[in-house]
Amino acid sequence: MTQTTENRQSQNPISNLEYDFLTVLHNKGQAIKAYDTYIQDAQQAGSQPCVELFQKLRQSDIEQAQEIRRHLQEVMQKGKM
Repeated sequence: MTQTTENRQSQNPISNLEYDFLTVLHNKGQAIKAYDTYIQDAQQAGSQPCVELFQKLRQSDIEQAQEIRRHLQEVMQKGKM
């Protein structure tokens, strides 16, 4: 390991890949929370098709967040996939 690589690692306590997964996971979490509001709005508008679509999209994001979390755990343990 070169001095430059050692310096970069000490300046960046997490890898770019870990950061990327954390960022995506954070964004998915925000989206999942936002869907609750969208579902309520659709319910108040009396639009069951919209309620169902938002629920479907929310569930898809939940599943994606779970997959991202599994990848993040592996990257944090092994440094890569």
